[in-house]
Amino acid sequence: MPAAKPLKIAVRDTTVSALWLKPPAAKAALVLAHGAGAGMTHRSMAAIADGLAARGIATLRFNFLYMERGSKRPDAPPLAQAAIRAAVEEARRLAPKLPLFAGGKSFGGRMTSQAQASGPLPDVRGLVFFGFPLHAAGAPGIERAAHLDAVKVPMLFLSGTNDALADLKLLKKVVAGLGRRATLELAEHADHSFHVPARTGLRDADVLASLLDAARAWMLKHA
Repeated sequence: MPAAKPLKIAVRDTTVSALWLKPPAAKAALVLAHGAGAGMTHRSMAAIADGLAARGIATLRFNFLYMERGSKRPDAPPLAQAAIRAAVEEARRLAPKLPLFAGGKSFGGRMTSQAQASGPLPDVRGLVFFGFPLHAAGAPGIERAAHLDAVKVPMLFLSGTNDALADLKLLKKVVAGLGRRATLELAEHADHSFHVPARTGLRDADVLASLLDAARAWMLKHA
């Protein structure tokens, strides 16, 4: 498997770091945005990218501007969405013949869906959410999902059944309300980071592998 290639992506009047990982004979590409608390090189992001590469899916990871400058305060949505749009354009340049998808982990996935809702991301065929943050921990609600009605491309929600940021009943209601555009894949006992308690007899790596299998199959279906 080739190593990820470091890149720089222009976002407004600055640049952010990115990593392009394209396996031989790739079947699709995913622009993969990170969560609020950890950047593109975090082990969870690397595990997703490496796992998808092993399944024939290229990924473009990138840092949001706040992460690039070492801040802990996430960018405002317009700035986060500008970075996502720039990353999508870069992925189109890097792999113009590959079917293109976008999404990300938690905050990154939600910012991607907001970007898509505000104006379609060019050539993006669907969105993949690794733990969509439906609400803050301890404050169940579906307000954060209101914009999803404006997303007209297919959406894949990968979620743990024990996710504190996505009450399962509420998430199922949201996905059902989106109709045929939305697909929900659940990881039993997994939390927002796809961690499972040892008492379940499951391993985190196996849980992620199952979700990545589902993501690959879904992307190829919509490619």
